[in-house]
Amino acid sequence: MSLIQAFILGIVQGATEFLPVSSSGHLVIFQTIFGLTQGNLLFDVTLHLGTLLAVLIYFRNEVMELISGCMKLIIRILSRKRRKLDRDEKLALLVIAGSIPTGIFGLILNKYADTLFSNITLVGFMLLITAAALYFSERYNTGERTLNNMTVADALVIGIFQGVAVMPGISRSGFTLSGSLFRGLKREWAFRFSFVLSVPAILGALLLEAKDAIGTNMNVAPFAVGMITSFISGLLFLYLLNAIVKRGKLSYFSIYCLIVGLFAIIYGFIF
Repeated sequence: MSLIQAFILGIVQGATEFLPVSSSGHLVIFQTIFGLTQGNLLFDVTLHLGTLLAVLIYFRNEVMELISGCMKLIIRILSRKRRKLDRDEKLALLVIAGSIPTGIFGLILNKYADTLFSNITLVGFMLLITAAALYFSERYNTGERTLNNMTVADALVIGIFQGVAVMPGISRSGFTLSGSLFRGLKREWAFRFSFVLSVPAILGALLLEAKDAIGTNMNVAPFAVGMITSFISGLLFLYLLNAIVKRGKLSYFSIYCLIVGLFAIIYGFIF
């Protein structure tokens, strides 16, 4: 792999990991049309590490609150103290609750990953579902709810949305955002909670991929370029997505997913 290829792939990873257009879906379409096999697993892990670092940096305040909340919950359990949850503890509890259905759905659907990732027609239909979720969640969201009045039920529903997004063609960021908006969360908080909730999911997937990639031969330079590029582009696209969500423009991506989804379906039937 050349440095230019690594650079381009890093930008693609940083963009599609966060914009609600389904990076996995686009990968399937690209590989099907051009007859490519999946890339080096260790390189994929490196790219995902770059975007994970982007999330940790961008949401550093929420991540610190999450870590603090987890520690406080452990202390609470060990000391058996009963008191009202503070902000950090509530955030940690909601993320833990949301991560449970995400993990269950992820483990179940991951068993069929090879079949799912080879079916461009299925990807097309999943992109249509993503388009519908983005359109209707934004159109009918009038909520002003934040962390203060979120419930465990909210977190569980949003976690289900995130878990289903393991399907290629369903955007993790888009579907989790849609779930948050469907539950009546304020746009800014929906954006923040959906990505804080993604940290355990991305980290877990990263560890699973890293385990399978152990022992893979690597050329350090392309890996470094890919990770740095995905990190920088990921940060930039997080800022862009935040602005888009706050302005209520997710419907733009709905139209895009609709067009690409129809193209994938037509292509799948013809070829």
